[in-house]
Amino acid sequence: MTYDFDKPVDRRGSGDLKHEVLQERYGRSDLLPLWVADMDWETPSFITNALKQRLEHSLYGYTVEPKEYWPTVQQWIEEHHQWKVEREWLTYIPGIVKGIGMVINFFLKEDEKVIVQPPIYHPFYLTPRGNKREVVWNPLKEIRDAEGKLISYEMDFENLEKICTPRLSTVNAQLSTKRPRLLILSNPHNPAGIVWDKETLQRLAHFAKEHNLIVISDEIHSDMALWNNKHIPFATVSEEAAEVNITFGAPTKTFNMAGIVSSWAIIPNPLLREPFYRWLSANEWDEPHLFAPIATMAALQQGEEWRRQMLHYVEGNIDFLIDYCQKHLPQIKPLRPQASFLVWLDCRDLGLDHKALLDLFINKAHLALNDGEMFGPGGEGFMRLNVGTQRSVLQEALERL
Repeated sequence: MTYDFDKPVDRRGSGDLKHEVLQERYGRSDLLPLWVADMDWETPSFITNALKQRLEHSLYGYTVEPKEYWPTVQQWIEEHHQWKVEREWLTYIPGIVKGIGMVINFFLKEDEKVIVQPPIYHPFYLTPRGNKREVVWNPLKEIRDAEGKLISYEMDFENLEKICTPRLSTVNAQLSTKRPRLLILSNPHNPAGIVWDKETLQRLAHFAKEHNLIVISDEIHSDMALWNNKHIPFATVSEEAAEVNITFGAPTKTFNMAGIVSSWAIIPNPLLREPFYRWLSANEWDEPHLFAPIATMAALQQGEEWRRQMLHYVEGNIDFLIDYCQKHLPQIKPLRPQASFLVWLDCRDLGLDHKALLDLFINKAHLALNDGEMFGPGGEGFMRLNVGTQRSVLQEALERL
């Protein structure tokens, strides 16, 4: 069937985060919200229908995982990413950010550090800090074209080496015992939409193996590669990658059902997997709630055509955005993403400081976006725009701006 992504959806009264916290977070409620990473289209009907069918049986007691649950996930990953995931590698987790917190608390001593590579999704550094671990920045390096325009980012392996090299303490002239133990990778990258290439991932895996780092690879946007770009699961690029990796994934971004928490972990290495999964099991954090398997199976068994049409519409929105900015807002330069519905806007040519940039978007254009400073060092002068919306809404936002 053909899906209508131009159909407006009124979310008022649904308790949605995108609208309900505008006054609290932005200081006013009369804003067009294009910030938090869910989309303005209805969750696909095949997911809603599967949930309705279960709701018709009006007894919501303890349930077991459906037998088709994990085979469905395994088949999807193999067909879409050519990764044959063994059943024992998989477990449910109650959300990816929660999973990051669990890894930190299980694997890291209090004096061990976490490496993040900004600009980056802000829970990657807020979660470690909230769990009393030190965060070490390894900022991504900007890649520019011949005209000086930002076109992508690359990892800074020279700085990674410096971060992980023991240094003399300034207090007592002894080698510091505080070492990085965990690196959190956004793959594909949020907010810049980068699909990391195999060579980069192999180099990162080799580095992690040499320096005894665990690499969490957040791959929640893996099913949203655009324009024939190809997502590469981190754990597949080498034996070293599989040894150091914990992968997190979910269908919730792709199928617009973030409120139905349905995430998974994949850990090939038994030395990491077995003790961690025992701990999850002991605390019953590996048990999905009633609706997670139902929604997941409906999405992965019936959702391919919807996914393809949705991505095509997102590509059209990105083209529309880039064309509009070139014609009418030349000082704002969108970075064309290789994946996802989030677009990183380079607003530095406006010459505005942080406060003035927020004032432009919030108080003058009446728009709610994520400001770049939220994403750590290197985010200054940027804004993140969610184009997962009706094209008429996107056009209105750009006209306001």
